[in-house]
Amino acid sequence: MAPSAISNSPPPSVSNGGSLASYRGYDSVHWYVGNAKQAATYYITRMGFKRVAYRGLETGCRSICSHVVRNGNITFILTSPLRSQSQIDRFTPEEQETLREIHAHLEQHGDAVKDVAFEVDDVDAVFSAATRNGAKVVSAPQLLEDKDGCVKVATIQTYGQTTHTLIERGGYRGAFLPGYRAETGPEDPVAKYLPDVQLKRIDHCVGNQDWNEMDKVCEYYEKALGFHRFWSVDDSQICTEFSALKSIVMSSPNDIVKMPINEPAKGKKQSQIEEYVDFYNGAGVQHIALMTDDIIRDITNLKARGVEFIKVPETYYTDMKARLKKSSLVLKEDFEVIKSLDILIDFDEGGLPPSALHQASAC
Repeated sequence: MAPSAISNSPPPSVSNGGSLASYRGYDSVHWYVGNAKQAATYYITRMGFKRVAYRGLETGCRSICSHVVRNGNITFILTSPLRSQSQIDRFTPEEQETLREIHAHLEQHGDAVKDVAFEVDDVDAVFSAATRNGAKVVSAPQLLEDKDGCVKVATIQTYGQTTHTLIERGGYRGAFLPGYRAETGPEDPVAKYLPDVQLKRIDHCVGNQDWNEMDKVCEYYEKALGFHRFWSVDDSQICTEFSALKSIVMSSPNDIVKMPINEPAKGKKQSQIEEYVDFYNGAGVQHIALMTDDIIRDITNLKARGVEFIKVPETYYTDMKARLKKSSLVLKEDFEVIKSLDILIDFDEGGLPPSALHQASAC
C-alpha cells in the first residue's frame, strides 16, 4: 500500500462555538433496502449482529418497516417501504413524502446507505453552527418522546442524496429511538452453531465523489461541521498502472468521527471511484470500516459464517514482505496467517494497523 501523507492543516478555529467538542461518535447508519427483514437476517447470520429494535405494522407504522441490528457499538437501521407508490394516497403527507423518498432512492441507487448519524452532546449547537455556515437543512431540531425518555434529532444534507442526522440522546433509556419497540425475543436459533464476531465500532465511513468534487465536499465539512483535514493522499500515492484516486480524510474536532472523501484520478482505465459513481448513479457511501480488537479472530469467524472477502493478489504479500524486511518494525502476527485471510497491512512510524476488505457493502 502507498505511504500515507499527513495533512498539516490545523483544526478550524472555534468559530462554530459549542459544536467543536460536541461529537461523541457514530450513532447509526440508515440503509434503504428492498427487503429490510432479509437484509437484517444477512447481518445477523453472516456478521454476528443482534436484533435490537423494530418499527412496522405491529407498532402502528403501516407505510414502512425498519429493522435495527447491532454488533458492539455498530448500529444499522434497515428500512423498506410497505406500499408501492401507487398506494401512497392513503397515507399522511409526511408518510407520503417518506415513501416517495425511499422508492426514489431505491430506484436510483438500489440497496444503499441513506443516512450516517452522529451522536452529539448538543444538537442545537451543532445544527445552528452548520446552518450558519451553509448546511442544507433536511429537518430542523425536534424532540422524539416515549415512556423511556426523549431524544433530540436534526438532519442536514451532505454529498449526493446522503444525509447526516444529529442525535442527542441525553438520558434516553429505550433500546433505540422513540417509535421503535425493543426486540427482546430469543436469539436467532442458528447463532449457537456459529462462531462469535466481536466488532467494536465504526472506524470510518467513506464517501465517493465524481470528478473534481472532493475539495468542495471537504470544504463543506470544514465550514458546516467544523471538521478538519486529518490525512490525505493523491494519485501519485494510491495508484496502479491502470487506476488511481485521491482521498482526504475529514475528521471531527476531537478526531472521533472520520469521513474519508474520495474522487477519481486519471489512469489508463476507469478509476475504481469513477466505476462506483457510475454503478451507484451518483456520489454516496462506498464502504464502512468496522473496528475490531482482534482482526485475525474476527476475519476467521466471519469467513466461517460465509462472509466473502476480496481476494488479495500474491504480489501484494511479496511486496509487503520486502517492505517489512527493510523497516525496523516487527509484525507480531503470523505473516502466513494474515496472507491466508486476505488481510491487508499498512504501516508508518506509528505502527502496524492491519485491515481487511470484504465484498458486502460494509468492510
